[in-house]
Amino acid sequence: MATIIVKKVKKGGHAHHGGAWKIAYADFVTAMMAFFLLMWLISMTTQEQKIGLAEYFAPAALSTTNSGAGGMLQGSALDSSGNKPSAPRDAETGSDGQEDKALPDSPGRAKERDARRRTASVEANYSAMASLRQALQTMPDIADLSHNIMIVPTKEGVDVSLVDENGRSMFRDGSVEPYERTRRVLEAIAPALRKLPNRLSISGHTATARPGSPPAVGPWNLTAGRALAVREILAGAGVPDDHFASVTGRADTEPVFPDDPYIASNRRVTITLLNASPPVPPNLLR
Repeated sequence: MATIIVKKVKKGGHAHHGGAWKIAYADFVTAMMAFFLLMWLISMTTQEQKIGLAEYFAPAALSTTNSGAGGMLQGSALDSSGNKPSAPRDAETGSDGQEDKALPDSPGRAKERDARRRTASVEANYSAMASLRQALQTMPDIADLSHNIMIVPTKEGVDVSLVDENGRSMFRDGSVEPYERTRRVLEAIAPALRKLPNRLSISGHTATARPGSPPAVGPWNLTAGRALAVREILAGAGVPDDHFASVTGRADTEPVFPDDPYIASNRRVTITLLNASPPVPPNLLR
């Protein structure tokens, strides 16, 4: 009897590739999302904010100028003939290195000079903000006041505001007497204010009294008294008298939230570090 041989061919399936491609794809999508988010943030950021971010992340040991003015030679160079200071940028010099005459002013040069001054002012303001924040970070016992202390740049300079929150005030109700925590905050920032060149303008503000509940103290007297109390604490902590430019009470005329002038956040005392004009070389004064 003949033997019947049956051959069964087994078809092999596709090799198992695993899930590595899924991880790679997820990383790619995440990177693209991060990239587009970064581009969006850059497009929404002002020039002043970009400068501030650059200053925040710049190493403290590096000079912020493009020249060697921040180094040991203070912008001078050494050659075989000795140490020679470089000629002023806006002066025309002869072959002997002596200044002949100042170049005539022009709208373009004036605009460039104003831009340099604004940039220097912005950099100084962000440096002042960093100094104040660092002073507050050395006091962990006032960490619960983080929502009551606001440090923001403005057109006038830098505002340091002590703001009331619902349930936590910086001054006693209806009084010009600050709480002890408020006094500690002011004494913490006083050394930084003493070292900065900015003059200080202190203004007191309050919320509008709700109908039917007139305040025990008039808003003008209350805000002026609180501003004076802040000035006295700073002066007692070492801030010189010539650092103070003005002390005023604004009552309820400048609420933070005009749509709701009754809320507690409108009660505040603001210390403004006024813009300090950078020194101008004599040959640029025209």
